Amino acid sequence: MVVWELYDRARPMTRTFTLTQARMTFGSRLGRFAWGVVWTLLYRPSPRWMHGWRRFLLRCFGARVAATAVPYAGARVWAPWNLTMAAGSCLSDHVDCYCVAEVTIGAHATVSQYSYLCSASHDYRDPSMPLVIAPIVVEADAWVAADVFVGPGVVVGEGAVVGARSTVMHDVEPWTVVAGSPPLVRGHRPPFRRATSS
Repeated sequence: MVVWELYDRARPMTRTFTLTQARMTFGSRLGRFAWGVVWTLLYRPSPRWMHGWRRFLLRCFGARVAATAVPYAGARVWAPWNLTMAAGSCLSDHVDCYCVAEVTIGAHATVSQYSYLCSASHDYRDPSMPLVIAPIVVEADAWVAADVFVGPGVVVGEGAVVGARSTVMHDVEPWTVVAGSPPLVRGHRPPFRRATSS
């Protein structure tokens, strides 16, 4: 047995945020309809290099998107008003950002292609299975690799790396490298700080 496996079994699995019941208003449904039209006609068909145009469209619908954030044309955003993208962050092609609750992508963090950021689920203990939501945070310099599922209430810590095709239902510690379903710690990434311009 590898030392990392012992560590994984010993540490408590936690989520920073708790699930709360969602409220779908008429206004949010109307906004979703309008955004669906704009995404289909103006966002999705835009050329790959037109990140500024896509940032503009996201901002028109309430997203908080830094001037150097990189939202690709193939990234699907469910409700832009629940999206924050910091400087240098990236939502790659074919990312599904199901932001029923807030989704925050930190500075220089990358969410790679085919990943699914899922901020909602259903309470299966209740026969009516109500929609429940919790925010997702991908902190600065983290990398969510290809085809990863990130569940509601999860924080991917600063500088962490989540390996391809992992399923993340609990927080990922800063500067760790995890992979698998459930993800096991595979190593650590050397912490660094980016130079700030004055």
